[in-house]
Amino acid sequence: VPISSFSNHIVTLNDRYSHRMALKALAGTNAKLATISQRRISVARRAVRVCTNAVKFDYDTKVFQKELVKFADTEEYIYRGGRDKYALLPEAFKGIKQIGVIGWGSQAPAQAQNLRDSLAEAGMDTKVVIGLRPDSSSNELARQVGFNEADGTLGEVFDVISKSDLVICLISDAAQSRMYPRILAAMKPGSTLGLSHGFLLGVMENENAQFRDDINVVLVAPKGMGPSVRNLYEQGKKVNGAGINASFAVHQDATGNAADIAVGWAIGVGAPFAFCTTLESEYKSDIYGERCCILGGVHGAVESLFRRYTRQGMSDEEAFKQSVECITGPLTKIISRDGMIGVYNQFNDADKKIFEEAYAATLHPAMDICYEIYEDVACGNEIKSVVAAVERFDKFPMGKIDQTHMWKVGKEVRAKRVESDIPINPFTAGVYIAVMMATVQTLSDKGHPYSEICNESIIEAVDSLNPYMHARGVAFMVDNCSYTARLGSRKWAPRFDYVLDQQAYVAVDNGTATNPETINEFKSHPVHKALAACAEMRPPVDISVGIDGDDTGIGAGGARVEYYSNA
Repeated sequence: VPISSFSNHIVTLNDRYSHRMALKALAGTNAKLATISQRRISVARRAVRVCTNAVKFDYDTKVFQKELVKFADTEEYIYRGGRDKYALLPEAFKGIKQIGVIGWGSQAPAQAQNLRDSLAEAGMDTKVVIGLRPDSSSNELARQVGFNEADGTLGEVFDVISKSDLVICLISDAAQSRMYPRILAAMKPGSTLGLSHGFLLGVMENENAQFRDDINVVLVAPKGMGPSVRNLYEQGKKVNGAGINASFAVHQDATGNAADIAVGWAIGVGAPFAFCTTLESEYKSDIYGERCCILGGVHGAVESLFRRYTRQGMSDEEAFKQSVECITGPLTKIISRDGMIGVYNQFNDADKKIFEEAYAATLHPAMDICYEIYEDVACGNEIKSVVAAVERFDKFPMGKIDQTHMWKVGKEVRAKRVESDIPINPFTAGVYIAVMMATVQTLSDKGHPYSEICNESIIEAVDSLNPYMHARGVAFMVDNCSYTARLGSRKWAPRFDYVLDQQAYVAVDNGTATNPETINEFKSHPVHKALAACAEMRPPVDISVGIDGDDTGIGAGGARVEYYSNA
């Protein structure tokens, strides 16, 4: 069915009426396509095999070799990345002549550049094309990193979509929620819709909508903000690949090779390894995780710790070192390689006792918030909250989050920083790791596999996000993420701050006895083995991020230092 036969029904999505009309047109198109094709394309709407044995999610590819890896007491399949796999990309992307990357937010600059570099290294002529609105200010940023109209690598959104064999939709989640009927309608039959977040599935479930049944729907979700994806990819050119791990999923396989496309995409953007998930499992764990220890939880924790330490008589500079610097410096490095248990094990007996007091007092209050966040995500409330917040941006754009006294002190501390002198405070470690463990335990209780648990809570925090707060403060970390993440951090960080101040620290100050069972459960938790398995596959490269005055990884196609929010 040519697009022109129904495009007049989908001209604007500025109100709910036109959105409903677009959905109706899309539904009618699905029916026509089904009649014309007489179901020649066999669709597995839920292509994932959900197993009752140890392997929870499994996809079969024809091109790539999967490996069975033990995470804690369960086994899961992964696909290893690396530049030595680029020779397989032509087969994985067979028939794909154009990849359209739609948008220019956190992920799009990184993924587009990485794919362009990987395909070139593989000797392929597949074109990576950026799709933007003609009036978007991002057009100039795309041109600065080599995408342009002259060679056909920069074009108008729907023109790019209609001509692409793989459409990687990286516009904001809220924009996807408004525009998805028109995006789906513009796609070629037999093409592939690529998502880096399962958010859209949550929106469509809320609206009882479905994907067209003549296209593939796949997901590749790097476990880190876009600038991290690009920085580590470039650093990995010196070795056999270094980047950000990614989850992948095949939600719908219309052509029989959707899994190969998904894994090829993951390898092409630089994932050291890719693990299996579903769109539903990804959006629940991802939206949840960034509100917990990845962004919101750590922001709330350091704010509360800084105030606590200054109340106890520390200077502002020392309080910042003992809270923020401690977490983003030595704790992050230890956890990245030796896990959370590695932090505990390096303490002497006296410091272990302080850690245990802080950990035991923090865990339950943090779990309370984590459960609330997860259940708000799972029922659709958090998704609706994001969409509503973006619709208010014309009146209430996101405010700055690094203008308070604490973060001004931080800039002064960073200017005089000596990395080897940053302290490892056992109380700070206990609080931070309790917030991490609350994030982990909630995901475990809700049935997520350990590959997803480790990457959506621990690895993303220490290998991708914390280094940005270490470099330039909290806004540099939070506001280089997606609108969904930025809004979630602003919403939930104050809740963590409050509950730590009002419950956890009060319990410590009141001398509440540490429950030995809580500590034993921490020391024997299966997540430590799962993190050890992840650490064995960790590339040897640490991310390099430019501090104040150093523009490494900053600018067009990289991290931003000026932040905005547009409806």
